[in-house]
This record gives sequence, structure tokens and C-alpha cells, in this order.
Amino acid sequence: MTIAETTVFEALESNVRGYCRSWPTVFDTARGAWLTDENGKEFLDFFAGAGTLNYGHNNPVFKKALVDYIMADGITHALDMSTVAKRRLLETMRDLVFTPRGLDYKVQFPGPTGANAVEAALKLARKVTGRTTVLNFTNAFHGMTLGALSVTGNAAKRAAAGVPLVHTTPMPFDGYLDEPEDFSWMRRALDDTSSGLDKPAAVIVETVQGEGGVNVARSEWLRTLSELCSARGILLIVDDVQMGCGRTGPFFSFEIAGITPDIVAVSKSISGYGLPMALVLMRRELDQWAPGEHNGTFRGHNTAFVTAEVALREYWSDDALERSTLAKGARIHDQLVTLTESFGGITTRGRGLVHGLVFEDASQAEKVCQVAFELGLLVETSGATEQVVKLLPPLTVSDDEITHGLGILARAVEIVRDGH
Repeated sequence: MTIAETTVFEALESNVRGYCRSWPTVFDTARGAWLTDENGKEFLDFFAGAGTLNYGHNNPVFKKALVDYIMADGITHALDMSTVAKRRLLETMRDLVFTPRGLDYKVQFPGPTGANAVEAALKLARKVTGRTTVLNFTNAFHGMTLGALSVTGNAAKRAAAGVPLVHTTPMPFDGYLDEPEDFSWMRRALDDTSSGLDKPAAVIVETVQGEGGVNVARSEWLRTLSELCSARGILLIVDDVQMGCGRTGPFFSFEIAGITPDIVAVSKSISGYGLPMALVLMRRELDQWAPGEHNGTFRGHNTAFVTAEVALREYWSDDALERSTLAKGARIHDQLVTLTESFGGITTRGRGLVHGLVFEDASQAEKVCQVAFELGLLVETSGATEQVVKLLPPLTVSDDEITHGLGILARAVEIVRDGH
């Protein structure tokens, strides 16, 4: 990329920009699992908007519905007013998501981002219980606003808050202590009146920690956590912002464990098309908000409602996408295992269509991502020391695209390990 092509970004855009530093080109168009830059170079996208584009870029079914809605002068912005687009979305959520899963959730539209959903979930839990403390987990990531940061583990991200992050207590995530049962300390601290731990309002958890390094919680661990919370009157919040909407196979990532969270935060791929949208789902009896008690200007983004409704009808009327995701995930897992067997110092982990390559030498992960970019593949790092190459392909990725992408990844690992 020439100096002229990047001058305006460097001159006018804040230093806070990040992904453009890892992928130094100017992207122009996108379709399915592919991005094309302004020079015509194509990149296979195993990043998918950090999990926002589960159904690919510019999905043609969603695009047609969106264009038709706009051309018919459909409402774009409506705060929390009732609209036809919202009604259709709520009816579809009820019929295709809630009822088949036996869920009796109320739906809150808190604003356009996952952090909005997390903030509202924390606020609601504290309001309902009258308690302030929230338990979170090591390596968690829940967003960059103050409440979400308070339950996030990463020290650098927390430090950027600039103020004390209080009323939260971290607990070990599944596998953090390298012991078969991780709840001994939590259970004892909660039940011992001399432990110094105030009874919490809630526990917030990701079933798979994406930004934390693709750390996968076992189903039995999640069930034990759910039972522990239920027995003590503690609300369980599942942050399904990145792992929901089919990323791990089923629509909700917690389904595999057979649990029903009290509150669920959903965002990223819920709109289907990459349009900003977030939801808070809550057990009916927890909906204790007073009218207007929690609001926001862009909580009524009706164009996102349109594409979200179409996404649910197109992909969640049956279990075809779930089965496809699990099959593709198994294939990726097998090929990544083969890759790790060819190179020492690398392991793999994941579930569904989120996978990670974990490098003992953390510096190699970033190098692999850089080489992969040069070869035409977008992947990012995650984890406490950015030691994990994270794969988040669209759920609609083809088998040929998987083969192509994993071939590039293997070549990138080979180049980095050989020191080329």
C-alpha cells in the first residue's frame, strides 16, 4: 500500500485503531467468506468481524430483504416505539428460538453493541437482587465500557479504564487451576460467612472465552456452576455475544450443557448482516425495569430487526446449520490436530466453528497471523499474551474454503517455524 493510500487514516484517525495495523490494506468489497481490497487482492476471512458475520459478508438473502425494506420507506430509527419490523422479529424469536428450546424469556433492546447488553445485564441483576458484587472469571472478556471492564480479566484493558473497577471478584475458569474440580474455593467462600466475600448479585460467564484464548468450558463445569448459583439465589448471566447465534453449533452456546441462564447477553451476529444490534434476554420474573429506567438512542435499529428476522427464518427453522457447523468444526479440529503433530510447541482447542492454535512461544502466534495475511488469510490472535491464533470463519464457509484457509495457515506456521 502506498503512502498516499494510508495518509488520511494516519492523519485523521485516532491512534486507538488496531486491526488496520495487523492488516495494512484498504478493503473495498466483500461477499461470503471473502474480502477484496482496493487493489483487487482477495482475502479469505477467518475473522468474520470478530464473530459478527456468522452468515458471511453481504448474504444475498439478507441484502434483498434490507434493500426492499429501505426502498419501501421502512422505518430506520424508532427508539423503543412499536414497529412492524420489531413485531416480526419478536414473533420469529418466540417461534423459532424460544419455544423450541422451552425458554420463557423477555427481550430487552439495550443498544447497538455487546457491551450495551452486558452493562444492562449487570445493572438488572443488581436491581433485582439488591446486591452489588458480581463474580467473573479469569481470562474473561465482556467489553470495554466500565461495567463490562470490571468483569474482564485482561490487565491492560482494565488499566485503560482510568478509575478503580470495583464490586466484582474473579474466580478460576474451567481448567485455570489444572485441577479436575474448580469450584471448591467458590463454594466455600460463598458459604463461609467469614470468607469476606459478599453474597453476589450474579455470576457472569462465557461458555467459550474467545478473546481470552479460546478457553472451552466443559458441559459438566457449566452445569455445576448453574446448580451452584441456583442453590444460593445468585443470578447466572451468560455472555453469548461472540459464541451465540450458532458459533458453537446450537443457537445458544449454553445449550450443550443443558442449562437455562437467568440472563443472556446477545449481540454480534444476531442481526445477521453485520448491522449493530444487541439483546438482553431475561427470565420473565426478572423483568423489573421501570419504563425508561434503562434506555438508549439506538436501541430501535429497525434495519437490523429486518435482517435479524430473515436470518432466523433462513437458518434456524430447522437444525441444518447446527449440524453443518458441528461437522465443519470436527473437520477443522482434525486438520489442526494433524498440524500440531507436525510442529512441536503447538496445541489446539475449540468447539463448533471457533478454534485456536496455542503457541508455547507466544511471539510466533502474531508472526503466523502476519504471514497468513500476506498469503491471503485473515486470522487474529487472542489470549493473555496473544499466544493463540483464533479461527472464526463464517458458519456458511464451504468445504473448499476450509481446505484453502487451513492450507494457508499450515504454510504460515511452516514459514514462521522455519524462520523464513
